Amino acid sequence: MSNETVVWGIIGCGDVAEVKSGPAFQKCKNSQLLAVMRRDSEKAKDFALRHKVPLWYDDAGLLLANKSINAIYIATPPSTHLSYALQVLKSGKDVYLEKPMVLSLDEAFSLKTALDKSNNKLVVAHYRRHLPLYLKVKSLLDSKVLGSIKYVDLKYLKTHKTTTKNYWRLDSAVSGGGHFHDLAPHQIDLMYYFFGDYKKACGFSVNQEDKYSVPDMVNGTINFKSGVQFRGIWSFDVPDYLDEEKCVIYGLDGNLSFSFYGDSVKLTTNNQTKIYNFNNPENIQQPFIQQTINYFLGKRNNPCSLEEGILVTTIMDNFTKNN
Repeated sequence: MSNETVVWGIIGCGDVAEVKSGPAFQKCKNSQLLAVMRRDSEKAKDFALRHKVPLWYDDAGLLLANKSINAIYIATPPSTHLSYALQVLKSGKDVYLEKPMVLSLDEAFSLKTALDKSNNKLVVAHYRRHLPLYLKVKSLLDSKVLGSIKYVDLKYLKTHKTTTKNYWRLDSAVSGGGHFHDLAPHQIDLMYYFFGDYKKACGFSVNQEDKYSVPDMVNGTINFKSGVQFRGIWSFDVPDYLDEEKCVIYGLDGNLSFSFYGDSVKLTTNNQTKIYNFNNPENIQQPFIQQTINYFLGKRNNPCSLEEGILVTTIMDNFTKNN
């Protein structure tokens, strides 16, 4: 990308684009949101009018034919991520791709083949890497305040009451595998971001309550090359008394803990505790989108590459394939 402005089009202007991401493309530096696309023309038009986006389409081909646009944000359900990403690359535009980036490892490698053959760039939207809370966690870990890191314990135990048969997240053909595939990519990506590459990941998944076809509980362990050990459990249909959402990182000299949906980090060392509080931006993806823009303009390296996305997809596959 040779010019100094990333001109965006959005494919899929639904709930995710409404607050989390969409307005950020208008707020970031060197960025312009020119057009949005949704197959429902009335909803596409409504989004464009409310967010003051100049153009709207109900056909992705028409959006991609707009030569003023040089980058596309794909925010549709995962079942269409690969097909749209391939179309975007073929059109010669850069890609910002929502998570989970694809449905399977086979799709991931198909996308990699296309990206390798293109002259364009692709970023996976693991935006939590650049939120203040996780930057602080990374800084604390890098400072060795905990000493040698021993292991990580992650628990996501919640009741997701949505069991409607047409709810797309519970349709593996659309989502890739239920609530786990929707929520866990960010969490697993952060483990990679904190601790680096791994030697082995394994796990299993079960459907305890049998309310829908996808697993409602997933267990997984990771042996990182650094020696750090990880164990995680995700359950999406627990009784209220088991409700818990917490990640604890244990080191030789202390531990730190946080919630993936909270606003603080608790550091405990030498029997003393310190709490760091944070506020997320209104449009939570904005810091990461800014880094993506900088990458597209050649001002930094890739904030989350396709190869890193493949690593996360591989771990998720290892956690769930033995259900």
